[in-house]
Amino acid sequence: MASFIEKGTPAPTAYFTGTVWVNINVKPDEGYNINMATVTFEPKGRTNWHTHVSGQILFVIEGTGYYQEKGKPIEVIQKGDVVKIPKSVEHWHGASHERLMRHIALVPDYDKDKTEWLQPVSDDEYNSIF
Repeated sequence: MASFIEKGTPAPTAYFTGTVWVNINVKPDEGYNINMATVTFEPKGRTNWHTHVSGQILFVIEGTGYYQEKGKPIEVIQKGDVVKIPKSVEHWHGASHERLMRHIALVPDYDKDKTEWLQPVSDDEYNSIF
């Protein structure tokens, strides 16, 4: 039995800025057609811009963070929020400036999914919430 509460391991710096931890909870090779992980973002930690062919669902379980789709303003997300990211939409998510944010990320239809990692979110983009 695994725990989704543990921080896990440091996230790959090629795809994340700042201090981020990833705990893979459910792997597709375990017989489920999903990839599910708990991701902990320390303040200012964030993903790169990226897309998921199958879309993505985020369940915010702690703290306050940000979510942004390309061409739209940054949205504040917080504990209790469910973020439904449409298929193939370029986006990023991460912690707010002053508080950590933790979410459970779910990628459905994993056998059909392709995650495309893009450029880092610049400090100017990240700070555009102010």
